[in-house]
Amino acid sequence: MDDGRSSGRRGTTWLAGLAVLLGILAVAILWRIHKSQPISLTGAVIRQDSDPNKELPVADVEITAVTGSATVEGKSDSSGYFRLVLPKGLKPGQPIPIRRGQPVLLRFKHPDYHPLELHEFIGDKLYVAHMVPIPHQTQAEINHPQAMVSNVMVRYSMKTTSAVNIGSAVRTFQVVNSSDVPCRGQHPCSPDGKWKAAVGSADLDAGEGNEFLNVRATCIAGPCPFTKIETDGFSNGGRRISVSARDWSDTATFLLEAEVFHPMVSDAIRDSYPVIFGQALNFTVPAAAEGVSIEAELNGTAIVFPLGPNLFLSWADCNARVNNDQTKVYRCELKPGYRFR
Repeated sequence: MDDGRSSGRRGTTWLAGLAVLLGILAVAILWRIHKSQPISLTGAVIRQDSDPNKELPVADVEITAVTGSATVEGKSDSSGYFRLVLPKGLKPGQPIPIRRGQPVLLRFKHPDYHPLELHEFIGDKLYVAHMVPIPHQTQAEINHPQAMVSNVMVRYSMKTTSAVNIGSAVRTFQVVNSSDVPCRGQHPCSPDGKWKAAVGSADLDAGEGNEFLNVRATCIAGPCPFTKIETDGFSNGGRRISVSARDWSDTATFLLEAEVFHPMVSDAIRDSYPVIFGQALNFTVPAAAEGVSIEAELNGTAIVFPLGPNLFLSWADCNARVNNDQTKVYRCELKPGYRFR
């Protein structure tokens, strides 16, 4: 008996030791995976302003991260977003590996803004840089009045589909049957399985390029209370529609009606008004928008300015970005010599 208990204790001890060893091994593997993950610095660059509505994103900012002997460079995109991936592991000339918690120097440069340096630490955080714009007003601009930009409106087109009613279609069909005939399990039967039934059907074709809408199917003659629509191939419309009906009494007549439409695609012009904060205007357009242009008055003269693929305006610098839902966000900042009314 003692030998049995000793063997049991040794087995339990062995299993406990194995569990501890496996736990240590799992922690070591997770730690190694975590250490092998690249470290990145993620953030955004915006214009410094006391009014949050005027803290616009700054694109094409040259960003440099310096930590130890490692240097990483990158640029902000049209939304001001940046992500710098720091090297992992030891590199030539790098005495220690890069780790979270180490100090890092972030430098930001843009020709229209004062250089900025941020002394930070590497970690899981968002690095937001506020850059101060450089005034570019020349003496000539001070002595001459600036061009006035007013009544700004955004215009674009979208493909729309409209349906033109070109007629209607009507078809009747009968379901021939006799009443009071027991079913005796011979399909088809009445819903309760008691009486012999019959099934009839009809279909319609709207023709190439057309479709049916507002389709109706109903019993119009005979013992209609003892009928039902068996299959519905018409409610959703379409080019081809069909219907079948069941009758478990005397012969019944059904009517299938529909209106015929021809879809037509056309360009619809849409107008919207941008939001203006300071020297910049902002607007969004749907994913399907085409031919985006800006209509504005320059010193009282109304002019339409197509943006085109290069987003060129003579009086503003524009950029655009695409959201996850494929809508487009535009921002246009006035060039020197122009101001909004």
